[in-house]
Amino acid sequence: MIEADIALTSIPQANGLIKNRPVVLLRQMPGFGDFLVCGISTQLHQEIKGFDDKICLADTDFSDSGLKAPSIIRLGFLAVLPLRNILGTIGFISTERHHLLLSRLCKHLEIKTL
Repeated sequence: MIEADIALTSIPQANGLIKNRPVVLLRQMPGFGDFLVCGISTQLHQEIKGFDDKICLADTDFSDSGLKAPSIIRLGFLAVLPLRNILGTIGFISTERHHLLLSRLCKHLEIKTL
């Protein structure tokens, strides 16, 4: 498994239930090889414009993603998971989309000077 892969994992939902869902492997963390991941949802109405990223049938990397329907890559739905908790990969996103996601996340985490 490598960064930009889309994988399946059991991840807690907002309601506390644990569900197998697709995630994007954003970055492998130093030390133990855990991955920073973000969840993917088919609930398109939950998109936070300019932060989340919609992946649609017409996108050049949709067919490589392994997703079955248009989806939202939700940057606000983050987790750090050990490799052993990742069930396997189903596809991948483009390098450009991966870099866009990391850039948006970094921009959001920047310290704003007063």
